[in-house]
Amino acid sequence: MSIIEGKVWGTTIPLIQRPQIELHSIFINAGGYCSKHCHQSKINAFYVEEGELEIHRWKDNYDLIDVTILYPEDVAIVPPGEYHMFKARQSTKALEIYWSELSLNDITRDVIGGIDTEYDLFPETVADLFGIGKTMDLGDLSDSIKESK
Repeated sequence: MSIIEGKVWGTTIPLIQRPQIELHSIFINAGGYCSKHCHQSKINAFYVEEGELEIHRWKDNYDLIDVTILYPEDVAIVPPGEYHMFKARQSTKALEIYWSELSLNDITRDVIGGIDTEYDLFPETVADLFGIGKTMDLGDLSDSIKESK
């Protein structure tokens, strides 16, 4: 079952909606356009399957409006915080993708790792916990089965 949402410019069908990523199939009527908007933390990408789509992007630093025309198999990516809108030059089918990126440098260290020669902080090794490296005598196993009967 698909959830189809009508828009003034056409329709959108959400295919995936998760906090980290969204994927929508959009159908834009010829001449249809969306609102001028921006996303606080989402990156917004457009992939055109059929038709022609104009992506308008407002550049804060230069008082410019960049216009990119997408044809089938073209992609445009709009970063978070940048005002943008789209307009279909003809009836257009596209994928609209949203995602957020985690910072690669998101770790703050309070204590730096190393080797502690004064204390045994982790007395059991993985081998001790799971019996790795120990051999088992099958005779012992058959004796324990006899005892359980």
